[in-house]
Amino acid sequence: MKERIQKILSTRGVASRRQAEAMIEAGRVSCNGQVCVLGQTADPETDVILVDGKPLPTEGKRVYILLHKPRGYVTTLSDEKGRKNAAQLVRDCGVRVYPVGRLDMDSEGLLLFTNDGEFANYLMHPRHQVDKTYKVSVTGYTAGGLEKLKLPVVLDGYTIQAPLVRVIKKPVTEQDKAVMLVTIHEGRNRQVRRMCAMAGMNVTRLIRIQEGPLKLGELECGKWRYLSEDEVASLRK
Repeated sequence: MKERIQKILSTRGVASRRQAEAMIEAGRVSCNGQVCVLGQTADPETDVILVDGKPLPTEGKRVYILLHKPRGYVTTLSDEKGRKNAAQLVRDCGVRVYPVGRLDMDSEGLLLFTNDGEFANYLMHPRHQVDKTYKVSVTGYTAGGLEKLKLPVVLDGYTIQAPLVRVIKKPVTEQDKAVMLVTIHEGRNRQVRRMCAMAGMNVTRLIRIQEGPLKLGELECGKWRYLSEDEVASLRK
């Protein structure tokens, strides 16, 4: 049965749907010897589809991983600057997996990896608005800044929903840091850091502790674990 090639790549665990589209646009994908174009369809059972000259992996076991990403690691699969990549920390899982969404280099905490492209696409699609909660340490905290942080703001031409903010540690002096739990409903680039900056606060540490119903818990920094079937099912909801 014919399907869009970006969906085939996603289903086979090559990349997420968006990443597959970028690969096609870059001319890295061919079908029956011809370079593919975005939106092209093919039958994975009868057509020869290659990525960078290599055949697609056969359909295998779907893998879902939760990593406690340390600070200092990027989440892109390749980095022209040669920086440490979070994918290196999960390469001993036995299959090629890729990150679901992003967590910037200076941030740490919960980061999902999978070889299930449809699952990744579902979680990253704006329509599903999977809430994410961060433990955020800031300087420059004020009561007025806190109230401003709780309001909707415009980022990249898009009005984000008002975040949920709870202060768990107030500063005693102006030099002290405040610690807050911030839950956002979207996933704009460096969203929490930019929101805090607009409220007059500077983020000194940011840890993602929850995504949807899934919690980071006591998983050690730099370690990973498989998700249970129940956890995968709860994320799909």
